[in-house]
Amino acid sequence: MQDQLVESDQAKEPPPDQATVRRAVVASAMGNCIEWFDFGVFSAGVMTMIIGTVFFPEDSSGSATLKSFALIAAAFIARPFGGLFFGPLGDKLGRQRVLATTIILMSASTFVIGVLPGYASIGIAAPLLLLLVRLVQGFSTGGEYGGAATFIAEYAPTGKRGFFGSFLEFGTLSGYILGSGLVLVVNLLLGQTAMHAWGWRIPFLLALPLGLVGLYVRTKLEDTPAFQEMAKAGKAARSPLKETIVHNWRMILNLIGIVFLLNVADYTLLTFMPSYLTENLGIGAVTSQLITIGIELLMLLVIAPLGALSDRVGRKPLLVAAALGYVFLSLPSIKLMQIHNAMAVTAGFAIMGALLVLMLAVIGSTFPAMFPTQVRYGAFAIGYNISTSLFGGTSALLIGSLIKVFHTNYIPAFYLMAAGAIALVPILLIPETAGVSIRKIGTKGSRRLASATD
Repeated sequence: MQDQLVESDQAKEPPPDQATVRRAVVASAMGNCIEWFDFGVFSAGVMTMIIGTVFFPEDSSGSATLKSFALIAAAFIARPFGGLFFGPLGDKLGRQRVLATTIILMSASTFVIGVLPGYASIGIAAPLLLLLVRLVQGFSTGGEYGGAATFIAEYAPTGKRGFFGSFLEFGTLSGYILGSGLVLVVNLLLGQTAMHAWGWRIPFLLALPLGLVGLYVRTKLEDTPAFQEMAKAGKAARSPLKETIVHNWRMILNLIGIVFLLNVADYTLLTFMPSYLTENLGIGAVTSQLITIGIELLMLLVIAPLGALSDRVGRKPLLVAAALGYVFLSLPSIKLMQIHNAMAVTAGFAIMGALLVLMLAVIGSTFPAMFPTQVRYGAFAIGYNISTSLFGGTSALLIGSLIKVFHTNYIPAFYLMAAGAIALVPILLIPETAGVSIRKIGTKGSRRLASATD
């Protein structure tokens, strides 16, 4: 059936320039690195407490950590709008131009947080300004991930799309490790008093130099071969947004279902867990950060080999294994953490990290190949950001609130189990795209791909 849908990769696709492919991978991964650098800084155990106390009055309701999680969730309100704006724009004007805009907006927004005055200085204006900055960042991030994944996928040779696509999430993990690691180092060097007074600003300020480096790399690249080929042939969609919704809505729904699990797992593990280990399980802040960073370093080591494995065995086996793993292993993982022993906590966290990295290794190559070149950026950005807004940014806030309501620390496991069961359906419905040339997926083929899920 796959042979009937699209042409095989053995057709006339010229071999790509490997040096250019590598530059495209670096340029794309840099944006993801900056996005998750922000999350790494914002969600570090000590930082969530500081943000909540610096920008809110002391007598306001709710814990400082939940206030910070609410700000994280608020940024996701703007992400679908960013996807709706930047996605179709990237299909019309090109991937490179839009990605140059999103990376500087993201890094500048993170930088601005580092210079905002706190509640003690300007009162209620402090949290309102912080909320505004987070909304701008969410808007720009809504156009970043889909474009970055598309950029890599359209540059990578078909037989290595899984390998090169995995480096997008290598950027995710690197950014998170860099952000949370920087918070840890600054906190250890300055001590709690200086960290609360002014030291917390340092990690946010460093986002701007990172963004400028990423901008430089992106502006030195031409647009993707697939987009240039489409533009020269005059096959660009006249109305990308309309084409996206009318002809690709079924595949967008499949994407939303898979991203549901991806984001619940991603944001639970990387955003919520550091505070969960500290506040709910009584693990020291430094110890919890060391465990988190250690597991993420191990994930970095295996993500590219897993991406290469998907080029040989397919993307779906890894996605199915991750979904089933979360259904059956989430509860044992959380139970291990309840032992309150550093080794047991690390083992439970490692199981969850292993399941997450199975997904991270293949999404950069799977999601772009679900849509045709004419609407790839927009369809990806819209579906991904709707799901992320609903289920990703709210994960930490929702899980933290449910723990307080039901007085059980097993809420993360139950949420992950439900997400795994739901995502298994669309994973089984989507076609296998390993070994299929992304340039050969046209509008007609995309409609057949979509109808194959009926």
